[in-house]
Amino acid sequence: MRTNKTMIGAVDIGGTKIAVGIVDDAGAVLAKRDTPSGTQCAYREGFARIVEMLRATSQECGAEIGGIGIGSTGPVDPFTGGFGDVDLLPLWRHTNPVEELTAIFGVPVAVENDADAGALGEAAWGAGQGKQRLIYVTIGTGIGGGIILDGQLYRGVDGAHPEISHHVMDFSGPACSCGLRGCWEILATGPAMSAWFHSQPANEASEEVSAREICEKARAGDALARRAVEREADFLGIGLANLINLFTPDTIVLGGSLMKSADLLLNRARAVVRQGCRFVPAQKCEIVPASLGEDANLIGAARVWHHRFAHSRMKEKARG
Repeated sequence: MRTNKTMIGAVDIGGTKIAVGIVDDAGAVLAKRDTPSGTQCAYREGFARIVEMLRATSQECGAEIGGIGIGSTGPVDPFTGGFGDVDLLPLWRHTNPVEELTAIFGVPVAVENDADAGALGEAAWGAGQGKQRLIYVTIGTGIGGGIILDGQLYRGVDGAHPEISHHVMDFSGPACSCGLRGCWEILATGPAMSAWFHSQPANEASEEVSAREICEKARAGDALARRAVEREADFLGIGLANLINLFTPDTIVLGGSLMKSADLLLNRARAVVRQGCRFVPAQKCEIVPASLGEDANLIGAARVWHHRFAHSRMKEKARG
């Protein structure tokens, strides 16, 4: 039996997986499906699966799709809907799923960088709910982030997405893909922790040890693993202190795979922030783990649509 409620189709386009779901106006995921992506995933194949999954999830929860929100690995143009030189999906470069989904489903469609989508989701339905100045940071194999100021998603010139992961901490540090050395991303991610651990003379592991395994070793009392975790927490804290000094937000929400070990990292990172933010009211900035869980990307994608279209419609009604 179909409901007369209108729901939002949510599409999360990532480098290894594409997920699709139906999300209600309270941020609950009612149905979802996913499919692998990857560097060999052709656009036509992936797009066909998105259409198929949108139709299937809509039918499953008995709801008409009233709009579609997309959160995607970038770069993406939020105004035209076009994809740029997407490194993780090279066969999707210079395509426009927004235009095609609009034509097929006949509803408004919006796209944002996936980190911006995450920021919107956490601000509306997650750990940053009700905060007007929020920074969302996701830390895993890389670092991404979205910035919300005065309740609005911050955009740079030409709508550009700010790359918070590429501020430099140590110019003599490792080379980064951005062209500089010692960026936050090259020093404070899971691969960075693993690389440092393996570079140490005290390391006796014959095979690569992941950041997750290093954290497990640290909990078990391994001295080198504890040093690796402390180093990670220090670089995390330095990056957060830089963001607080620049933007003085109400809240920084931290997501990503490394935050599964937040109990090991956050206290030390917060101590670094207190040390490095003497001239701004850093004590008024909450630093908290993300709260939307495994469906965070789909919830954020749905919020992309609300932020783009629902707010403008409410303003139009108010003016009318």
